[in-house]
This record gives sequence, C-alpha cells and structure tokens, in this order.
Amino acid sequence: MQESKRTALIWLRNDLRITDHYGFYNASKNCDRAIAYYTFDPKQFRQTPWGFKKTGKYRLQFLIETLEQLKSDLLKKNISLVIDNKNPEKGIPKLIDAFRITDIYYQKEWTQEEQITTDALKKNISDKVSVHSFYDQFLYHPDDLPIEIENLPEVFTVFRKKCEKSVTIRSCFNSIQPFPIENTLLHEDKIPSLKDFNFLSFEKNQQTAFPFIGGSKSGKQRIDHYFWETEKISTYKHTRNGLIGEDYSSKLSAWLANGSLSAREIYWEIKSFEKEKKKNQSTYWLVFELIWRDFFKYISLKHGNKIFKIGGILDKNYNWNTDKKKLQSWIDGSTDESFVNANMIELLKTGWMSNRGRQNVASYFAKELLMDWRMGAAYFESQLIDYDVHSNYGNWMYISGVGNDPRDRKFDISWQAQKYDSQNKFQKLWLK
Repeated sequence: MQESKRTALIWLRNDLRITDHYGFYNASKNCDRAIAYYTFDPKQFRQTPWGFKKTGKYRLQFLIETLEQLKSDLLKKNISLVIDNKNPEKGIPKLIDAFRITDIYYQKEWTQEEQITTDALKKNISDKVSVHSFYDQFLYHPDDLPIEIENLPEVFTVFRKKCEKSVTIRSCFNSIQPFPIENTLLHEDKIPSLKDFNFLSFEKNQQTAFPFIGGSKSGKQRIDHYFWETEKISTYKHTRNGLIGEDYSSKLSAWLANGSLSAREIYWEIKSFEKEKKKNQSTYWLVFELIWRDFFKYISLKHGNKIFKIGGILDKNYNWNTDKKKLQSWIDGSTDESFVNANMIELLKTGWMSNRGRQNVASYFAKELLMDWRMGAAYFESQLIDYDVHSNYGNWMYISGVGNDPRDRKFDISWQAQKYDSQNKFQKLWLK
C-alpha cells in the first residue's frame, strides 16, 4: 500500500514561510507526506555586468537566518528541508526520483531568469508528476483583479482606486497540521554560512536602522513591536520619512521580500489593530504601501522584460552615461552632495537605506549624474537586505523617468536634506 501514498515536494523561492502558504496548505490537504526544497541557485550569486554580486552579504545573511528559522518551523510539522546549491532544474528531478514525488508545488515567478528556470524544470520532470503553481505573493490576487493584466493602468492612483473599490483581500490560509510522523521523509541538510559564498562574517553596524534577523518568527515579533507594543503604526504616516532609528517605519519590507511574511498576514494584522485599537490615516498608509508593492509586481507582470531595458516601459531614448568613476564615487559616498553621501555610506555599511534616502540617491544618480539607471538598480540588488526585483526596478524606472511617474520629477537634494535632516543629525551619523 506504501506506493499509493502521495508525496509532495514544495519548491521554495521567495516564499520562505509555513504560515499563509498555498503550497504547504494544499500539500497538507492532498498529500500524505511532504518535503521542502530550497537551493542557493548559482545564478543568484554570479557577478552582474556592472561588477556587483547579484546577492551581497547583507541579504545573504538575512536569507541564511530565514532558512534556519524555516527549517525549525518545518520540523515541527514533520517536513524536512532539503538545501541544495545546484540549479533547481537539475536538483529537483533528482529529488523526484529519490523520494518518488507525486506532486510539486511552487510559487509562480514571471521575471525572465525565474521563467527560464521554471521552463527548464518542467522539461526535466515526468508527466506523471502533478504540477501545482500558484500566485502567492500579492495582496490583491491576480484572479480577483477587476481589469485584465494587459489593460492594467499605468498610473498608481488609478490602479489603487479600482482595486480598493472592487477587490476583497483573501483571508490567510489556515495553519497546517503536522504530517504523520511515520510518513516523515528524513533528510538532514546543513544550511551554508557566509564563508561558503566567499564572504567574511560581519558584526551588525551599531548605528543601523535595521538591526533585525531573518525569519518568520522575527518578522512576527516586529509586527508585535510596531503594532501592538508601541502602537507606532498609528503615527506611521508622519514618521515614515525618517532617517534614523528602528521605528520611523515598519521595516517589514525585508520579510516581505523573501516571503517570510505574506502581504495578507500584514494586511489582516493591520485590520485587527484598526478594530481593537485605532484606525487612522497612518494605519491606512501601511495598506497603501502594500498596494504600491502590488502595483510594481503587476507592472512587471504586464511589461515583462521591459523593466530591465534601458528605455524602461516607456521606451525612452535618453543619452545615459556609464562612467565607472562616477559610479564608484556614488557607491563610496564621495559625491558633491553630502545628503546623498550619508545615505550611500549607510547602505554600504548596513545593507539598509530609508525610503526617503533611496528616492534621493536614485534621483541624483539618474537625473544629476545622468548615469544608466540600471547600474544603480544592480547595485541596490546586491546591497539591499530587502531587495525585491519588482519594487526595485519599478522604483528605479519611476525615478529615472522611464517608468510610471506621470510627472517625471527630479529631487532637489539640498531642499530634501534641509526638510528631512534639518539638524544634520543623519549626515553627522554617517559622515564621520
């Protein structure tokens, strides 16, 4: 009778959680046992054409911590986590054979590199394996949108109003019950360290605004702190342009980026807070930011590879510069603008930068230095703990005048510095 058991493989990418997870939830309903798979895909650690590693040490450290937590969470459900370092299109077929996998579950990704990987994998697995792919990274599920993707509005406000008017946010998937212990597929893999990727281990910078570790548990602790313990969420709209400290913003983007928290989990926690504590412009504004995140995901879904092209989604033909010295002075924080420099040094030393800082340094790079914006986007990809392909490229296009900004604005850096750092506290912190 053993052969009739259904065995699920959950292939994990940027959905590194067990709660509110389509794959784990449905595997627990439809299969007798399950194994989870994550690979440190070599493609994610190669050098980009601009000379940066695609994944730098800060995001990698956060990812390693996330996987340690996930491994622990999965073991409580009698699910082993397989850790690999091969391309998934090579690693997964071997596991399918070794564990007689009947069902494979994975979150859909649509950007080019991920799509190539998925297509290659499908060619390498037997037709007898049932493939279940799903969209699980949105606030507004694609099936619930009031508009077809190809007709998606190019202006955020139009998108937001249409969705807010007619889309109901789905509830979270229930927590899963443990699989029967006797069905557990035992597999023990060690999670690699920074050293395995030729990075030196590092101490967190004492001045960082993001002192947190990776993993769902830490993400939920952050929600507890920011919502319930301090109620800082209720002043978010007024503090979100801050530059110093842990609590000027929610800081939830890093957990969202690797999927150790879902957008729905955060949304429903906001709704609980509004019901039990208070509802105001600030609590709404955090939902507003989740909608922005969705918007850039949908723009990427609509336009595909254009988000990586120099002309962006507008096919603009600007004369961009690729001066390596200018790029390096921007990275090092040795430009003519001290506010830009302070933000860039913060990024270099911590892997974090505020939203206000990101807009200013990107505007300076693209609009003042007239540098190829994709170089800046690639550097952010390497450095940021909370890098998300859709938000990163969407925001860089927006600020560089090749994306969704109908006004194509340019930041007045000295005015911004005066407004948001009038006492020079932030600049003094990083420009010692």
